[in-house]
Amino acid sequence: MTANSAMPTSVPKMLDAIVIGGGFGGLGAALTLAERGQKVCLVERLEYLGGCAGTFTRKGLRYEAGATLAAGLAPGQLFSRWIAHHQLQVAVEPLDPVVEVRGPGVRFAVPASREALVALLQQRNPEKAREIEKFFDLQRHVADALWAVLDDPALLPPLTLSSLARHSLRVPHYLPLLRWIGQPLQAVLAHCGVVSVADLTLMCDTACQITVQCRASEAEAPIALATLDYWFRGAAHVVGGIGALASQLGRAIEQSGGEVRMGQPAVGIERCAAGWQVRLRRETLQAPLLFANLLPDAVAMLLGDSDELRGPLVRLEKKLKDSWTTCVLYLQLRPPVGCGDGAHHLDLTSDPKDLTMGRHVFLSVSSAADAKAPEGLRTAILSTHVPIQAWLKAAPQEQAALVDQVYAQMLQTLADQAPEWRAAVVSYLTGSPRTWQRFTGRPAGKVGGVPRRAGLHNYLDLGPCRLASGLYLVGDTVFPGQSALATALGGQRAATHALG
Repeated sequence: MTANSAMPTSVPKMLDAIVIGGGFGGLGAALTLAERGQKVCLVERLEYLGGCAGTFTRKGLRYEAGATLAAGLAPGQLFSRWIAHHQLQVAVEPLDPVVEVRGPGVRFAVPASREALVALLQQRNPEKAREIEKFFDLQRHVADALWAVLDDPALLPPLTLSSLARHSLRVPHYLPLLRWIGQPLQAVLAHCGVVSVADLTLMCDTACQITVQCRASEAEAPIALATLDYWFRGAAHVVGGIGALASQLGRAIEQSGGEVRMGQPAVGIERCAAGWQVRLRRETLQAPLLFANLLPDAVAMLLGDSDELRGPLVRLEKKLKDSWTTCVLYLQLRPPVGCGDGAHHLDLTSDPKDLTMGRHVFLSVSSAADAKAPEGLRTAILSTHVPIQAWLKAAPQEQAALVDQVYAQMLQTLADQAPEWRAAVVSYLTGSPRTWQRFTGRPAGKVGGVPRRAGLHNYLDLGPCRLASGLYLVGDTVFPGQSALATALGGQRAATHALG
């Protein structure tokens, strides 16, 4: 796949569908369209695919851009199905343990199975053994019910008579979650009597912050309970970085008859007789279907003065008002003695009361099989959440001071909770919200999508996000839309719905 080199032309290229943005939401939509025989073109502003979950190279070293832990790679799950069906060259290293959780007075590794995790937590907290079992029994029932729906786009809205009939047969599976709709995960922890189990509450808090973008005291309980299953749903390390998976999905799109154009930013969108017109720097594309793997305000900027969609886009953007941007440190390090050749993931907290601004960080270390790095050297990503309002309200000079403060706190948290890894750092590159905005095109460097805070509003927009006839929004802003797996599922679902 190479950037298009065609000369500018006044004659638009006619297609069945256009996808803007090569993140996993756009990849999921484009691949589904290509598999269904559609003449589709995916355009991506960067020279590599994956977006926030891409992999880039600097000075000969390979780094993950953001997301570092992929799920959906177990047999029968979405990425695994695509890899097998299209015979993609993707090497996967299973993780066990999946992640290590460390905080004040807390340090344990999360195994790759729920049963092993329950046994570990019971061993560490024998006085709460029955309560821990009760919590995970409920968590399993809710997760099994919701993941079964996510794995089958036909069960998601808009519903048909056939899907309603299938849902009616699944009512017994849905009953455990009905009580908790509109309540925070903290209420479930209290109901099960495990609020005092520091290991479990810290794991729930930090896992929710990473996945549903808010802590357990805020997170919508059924969604949070389902995302706690993330570690057990085919979580693995992709050799060469998660961008290697994105690149191979791009290859699958081309092998299925679609086109992938990298280094091709869209500069404008407008309605036309054919449906939608997308202007690139060198040519114009037209198609009846357009899928935008973009934030709402990025779509608004491409539409320009279009009044028709201003209202829906403003409403969508308001959902991101209390969301996040990020600061990232891209590390080069020499692993501590005895750490092994596999990838490592550490969830580190210095202050459980504040999971932002460097006090909570996620460290992902590449595996020895990722190559690129010189012998004995690994790359890693250290990331944290920064409240978007704190960033937007700061003046430019204050923003520079803010990120320096966050970087210092990130390194301090690493030193406090994982001193062996802090001592291993050789050097690092910085990634601020401005960096994210510049390279991903996401306004203000927003990451993570809509925080799934408790409330019935989470269930009002479960269907594909159709902004107008033939125009769909995909990515982390819409449901399910958080994590590479969720955005890919969302893209697949939107494409399936558009084709009827």
